[in-house]
Amino acid sequence: MFKIFEVSPRLRQIFDWIVIVGSVLICLLILPTRLPGTELLGIRPNWLLIWVVVWSVKRTPLQGAIAGITLGLIQDGMTAVDGIDVLDGIDISIPVDVNTPTEAEDISYPSHIWSLTIVGVLTALIDKKRYIQEDFISIALIVFGGAIISETITAAQYSMQNFRDVALVWTEHQRIALSSAVISSLWAPVIYYPLNRWWEFKKEKEQ
Repeated sequence: MFKIFEVSPRLRQIFDWIVIVGSVLICLLILPTRLPGTELLGIRPNWLLIWVVVWSVKRTPLQGAIAGITLGLIQDGMTAVDGIDVLDGIDISIPVDVNTPTEAEDISYPSHIWSLTIVGVLTALIDKKRYIQEDFISIALIVFGGAIISETITAAQYSMQNFRDVALVWTEHQRIALSSAVISSLWAPVIYYPLNRWWEFKKEKEQ
């Protein structure tokens, strides 16, 4: 099978797009799923953040930003429905009084675009030769830091809104950010290993 890719650059490119789109779809499908061993204090891995880090780690900041914006838009569309926001693996119900228009207007859902875009850009800006080694530990550490940054940005968006207590938001942030960072970094190799192997193979054949 791989011999076909060696002699057909066009087929390699087509299969590369299939891998990219397919891996994103898999992350989207398992994002709301409670799989055994993928929860820590009720928090599930942030699969889309893991994908953005894996994608951005060997690419330009612009490519990292595009990935963050795209997946952020998709996640916003999936998680904000009828006054309920599913935030990075934790279900947060937001009571909305439909009979009070002014209250409904004040409520805006925290967007995942900001957090994923910033993480994608920062990951791409890391000095690869100095800080990134070809092992799972480096990727896990980047995902850990990215998850902390992502949850902090989300908490900041919540704190700027009027329907949640600011002190409660930042109290919850400590638990959510740490749990998300730990569980996401532990599961990062599941996404990193197959994608990295394919991209290394593709790059080798193109050279």
